[in-house]
Amino acid sequence: MNLFDYISDRASKLWLEAYLHTSMVVQCTILAAVLGVLIGVAVYRSPIGSAVATALASTILTVPSFALLGLLIPISGLGPTTAVIALVLYGLLPIVRNTIVGLDGVDPAVTDAARGIGMSRFGVLTRVELRLAWPAILTGMRVATQMLMGIAVIAAYAKGPGFGAEVFSGLTNAGSTNSLNQAVTGTVGVVILALLLDGVYVLIKRFTVSRGVRG
Repeated sequence: MNLFDYISDRASKLWLEAYLHTSMVVQCTILAAVLGVLIGVAVYRSPIGSAVATALASTILTVPSFALLGLLIPISGLGPTTAVIALVLYGLLPIVRNTIVGLDGVDPAVTDAARGIGMSRFGVLTRVELRLAWPAILTGMRVATQMLMGIAVIAAYAKGPGFGAEVFSGLTNAGSTNSLNQAVTGTVGVVILALLLDGVYVLIKRFTVSRGVRG
């Protein structure tokens, strides 16, 4: 069976895998963004805190995917939960780092002016600083999403959903009928999804970041 026949015969299954893969990556990116922004907000005023937070997030990223999944499986078992925990942890670094950079880059004169008109500290943070840091945060989310697209394939080792099942099945059964079709379909599927999500980020940036800031 050639590749096109393979895809045609399994179209409904592949569409489901594409949906599950995208859904897991998007949800994990959102969770990582919430945690990453909270961490960035908590430490950006402290050079030591910023350095520690960035170092810890960097350390997580240096742990091989198989090793992290292997450590998590005895705790959370096989399935989506383990995959989600791993992806959220891996997605933290670009978001934490960009949140800190974005908030540090806000002109102090702008925040002083906001306080001068009576805004509270929380108001300055949410209505001024985070809005000005948004382009940097969005870039961090974009990088995290592209990273997690690939790592989500490896999450199939822990029975995570998505195209990883196709890739692992193809590699495990190398030499058998359709093994190459499975590996190629899963790999190309991930690339296509990554490009589509990157296009979504381009649209989000266009509609949420002013033209002057976009440059």
